Amino acid sequence: MKKYYLNLIPQSNGDYEVHSEDCNYRPKLNYDELGYHSSCSLAVTTAKRRHPLKKINGCYYCSKVCHTS
Repeated sequence: MKKYYLNLIPQSNGDYEVHSEDCNYRPKLNYDELGYHSSCSLAVTTAKRRHPLKKINGCYYCSKVCHTS
């Protein structure tokens, strides 16, 4: 299981990205710690539940199967 984080600063397309703990693009500031999950899809679900008004997406580099745009 990996620890996941939600970047609270949106990308240029408006997405808020979920990153795993070992991602080089994980934010060091301005993040929501989502906890330990067995997959990025569970982490994205947690992020969407906590932040229902944000457009949540997986990071292209560390959560590629959850990356949709």
